[in-house]
Amino acid sequence: MINNSVLKSFHEIMERVTKSELTINIMEVCGTHTMALFEHGIRSLLPQNINLVSGPGCPVCVTGEEIMVEAFELLEKHKVTLFTFGDMLKVPGEGRTLSILKAQGFSVKVAYSPRNAIEFAEKNPNLDVVFFGAGFETTAPALGATILEAYEKKLNNFSMLLVVKTVPPALKYLVEHNSLIDGFILPGHVSAVIGAKAFRFITENYRIPAAVTGFSAEELLLGISLVVKSILKKEPQYYNAYPHVVREKGNEKARRIIEEVFEKGDANWRGIGNIPLSGLFIRERYSQYDARKKYGLREKPPIVPRGCKCGEIMLGRMLPPECPLFAKGCTPEKPVGACMVSSEGSCAAYYKYGRR
Repeated sequence: MINNSVLKSFHEIMERVTKSELTINIMEVCGTHTMALFEHGIRSLLPQNINLVSGPGCPVCVTGEEIMVEAFELLEKHKVTLFTFGDMLKVPGEGRTLSILKAQGFSVKVAYSPRNAIEFAEKNPNLDVVFFGAGFETTAPALGATILEAYEKKLNNFSMLLVVKTVPPALKYLVEHNSLIDGFILPGHVSAVIGAKAFRFITENYRIPAAVTGFSAEELLLGISLVVKSILKKEPQYYNAYPHVVREKGNEKARRIIEEVFEKGDANWRGIGNIPLSGLFIRERYSQYDARKKYGLREKPPIVPRGCKCGEIMLGRMLPPECPLFAKGCTPEKPVGACMVSSEGSCAAYYKYGRR
């Protein structure tokens, strides 16, 4: 049930926008927000001069095909047992997927937690086990805790192939390369870990209104209302509209685990390119659990599928239906890009729910 005052305020602000001559572009960064906005029907409540565009907040979507090729190499050359989250099974790499390799008899298992892999490794000491995962700050604490557990137990048949990225550097890159975004709806889950303060630079340095929000209809309506109101007033404000979950400094225990296990470095974002200090990499102290080092995997150049516009979509320069492959050469059944694969992908959301 949506609070009447929130709903009333939302409609009043939307009426003001309708009467104005402004065109307002708001980016919802998080892929879960993208899906929630469609599921709650909120896009249909917005006036035509407010555009919602999706950002690079889907970890599977920003994972390059070259990473999938690394996973294939672990299976084919090193004969490991590979655990991964379900979304990764359909991400293409040079025309193949983990689902295809699994069907061919390679040992690929779906994990609901990285602990599934470590438990399997303990029970099967004669097998080499690798957990393959992509994520942001939300999954980094669990990944780090798993590495710490493996280190404590001195497991020598377990390692991780990780593609962990951090959101603030990506948004800094985005605002410096896209002048069309007027406001941001910021990710609640990421903010719960790293704190609301991690995104304040968007408003303080770039004068763009932004709000950290939750995922219910009421929370999303509130976040959009606050951002739009700030735009109408021409007074850029930063809001934590999810205070019962997100603290200013975040989850200090989770942050300590991240700092203990990982170090920052430059990372490639699918279709976008290299973003400085946007990746988390396993520290040297725990390098025995880094599958790249353990198996001598060589870094591969980025692979960008011909015609795929994932990068342009995640930078807010293009909507999914504007991609020439959307719903034609690229569908959930036969995806070309990861944005169509992930349950948080903007292309998958548009394919399922439509434009508005």
